[in-house]
Amino acid sequence: MFKRLFDWLRQPLGLIAVGIVLLTVFSLAAYGIFLTQQSSAQPIQFPHRTHVGFGIQCLYCHPGAARGPSAGIPSQAKCWGCHQQIAKTQTSALLAPLKQAVESGTPIQWVPVAMVPDFVQFNHRAHVAAGQNCEDCHGDMTLVTIAENPQVFNMGWCLDCHRKAAGEDEAKLLKLADCGTCHY
Repeated sequence: MFKRLFDWLRQPLGLIAVGIVLLTVFSLAAYGIFLTQQSSAQPIQFPHRTHVGFGIQCLYCHPGAARGPSAGIPSQAKCWGCHQQIAKTQTSALLAPLKQAVESGTPIQWVPVAMVPDFVQFNHRAHVAAGQNCEDCHGDMTLVTIAENPQVFNMGWCLDCHRKAAGEDEAKLLKLADCGTCHY
């Protein structure tokens, strides 16, 4: 039985069938990877462009970036601290979910934008301490309304940056390109 199947697969029609199966598997894998890089809809369409335009620094809303691994999301109290003073907040459809969440005491369920696999340990603090600007990875927030990944975050992209940061310093390159730097 296996011999007949193998003989059929060696025929032109069998080779076409194998090609179609391989193309289908490859297409599904590529589509799966594509989906992991798409931004999900947020409960509030937060306008980064507006806030950065007012001169609000990234670390004001995301102070965790300077202190630890996660940049964090500002608390509703921090958002409301400013927005309760703005008359437009009371009537804005865009800000209605924030107002409702604060009044009802229910937390806003934000969807993470930039995620790394469980086997990668990313630490914002190390990058901020090394002098990296938020824009280096997250792009220019004055150009976007809703935060999106401006590029695909993957190991090759990170390693390119680490190699560039090391420059000609072999000791620094050894440390920044070592697997244990991010996979521990």
